[in-house]
Amino acid sequence: MWKSYDWPTINVRSFIFLDKFLQSRRQGSSVRTIEFYECCLKPFVLNYELTTEGINQFLRSLACGNGKHGYYRAIRAFCNWLYRNGYVKSNPIENVDPPKQSRKLLPCLNEDEVEYILEQARNVRDRAIISLFVDSGIRLNELVNIRLDDIDWESQTVMIMGKGNKQRKALFTERTASMLKQLNMDNEHGNIWGMTRRGIMIMLYRLHKQTGLPSNPHTFRRTFASNLHRHGLDVEHIMRLGGWESLDMVLRYTKSVKFEESLKVYRELESMG
Repeated sequence: MWKSYDWPTINVRSFIFLDKFLQSRRQGSSVRTIEFYECCLKPFVLNYELTTEGINQFLRSLACGNGKHGYYRAIRAFCNWLYRNGYVKSNPIENVDPPKQSRKLLPCLNEDEVEYILEQARNVRDRAIISLFVDSGIRLNELVNIRLDDIDWESQTVMIMGKGNKQRKALFTERTASMLKQLNMDNEHGNIWGMTRRGIMIMLYRLHKQTGLPSNPHTFRRTFASNLHRHGLDVEHIMRLGGWESLDMVLRYTKSVKFEESLKVYRELESMG
């Protein structure tokens, strides 16, 4: 067991502690989660002391808006792990206020915009990817790892490994099923797309530049939630269908829909004089 240290005197040990922390995360975290911690923590432990003031200085140095909160969460997890394992005498994160986040209306697509993006896609594979994103609210990592055996054609669902290594089912429509059945799913990449994660992101970026519309997994996921809400589905059902663990993000995603509904009621009342 390592003894507790006064962090300002052990900067040479910082990467040793960071490596031990990342190794501890690997027991139950996805590759992307490990990459998130490493990306957020390396610039911090390289240049700042693990003190309340050091953390505040680092957060003040960032110019990434709401992205600051991600760095804060990573540092908080690191500090809690150090303190819990006795590597520091006190937990400096306890005296650090989390960065304030702006609450903007997040963009989502309407049905006409989705149709336009589908029309501009180069081939049936790209259309199937976009259609499945919108149908299911699936995340990029979940989509990349889909294999033929994961698809249940009868129930029109696909078994995926979700966030936090939790298995769940995602739904798709008859139209998406028709697109999927046209694919050549025997390819060297192991998934049904014959594409890597990077290849899918490049394809979506090209569509964004071509259409002028946001074409990315997060926007498609918000579109999924908003479309279901427009059709009257309860937010708890949306939460379960989209694989969210709490209602907070669903409510944030559907906020623009609630505004549209309120604006529609207002316009109707206004027209009545």
